[in-house]
Amino acid sequence: MAEKTLTSTQRDEYWKRTSSLMWTILVLWLIFSFVIHFFVIQLNSIRILGFPLGFYMAAQGSLIVFVILCFWNATAQDKIDNEFGVSDE
Repeated sequence: MAEKTLTSTQRDEYWKRTSSLMWTILVLWLIFSFVIHFFVIQLNSIRILGFPLGFYMAAQGSLIVFVILCFWNATAQDKIDNEFGVSDE
């Protein structure tokens, strides 16, 4: 398949959308990696299925969010690639 050549304006818009997605996911990753765990004592007053929320977020919640972020990133980037005609498929 021939590679599509983007105009300068299209390249700028493509990079703007891609970098916006990247920064959004990075910020969410930082929040669920570090920020939530800074508030573990306060979160432990909330219970989910009998477990303190701070424990739950450390043991399960953050990992679930990381997997969701991976799938969201792949789906959103594919959508951007398809919109600009630079998809691998």
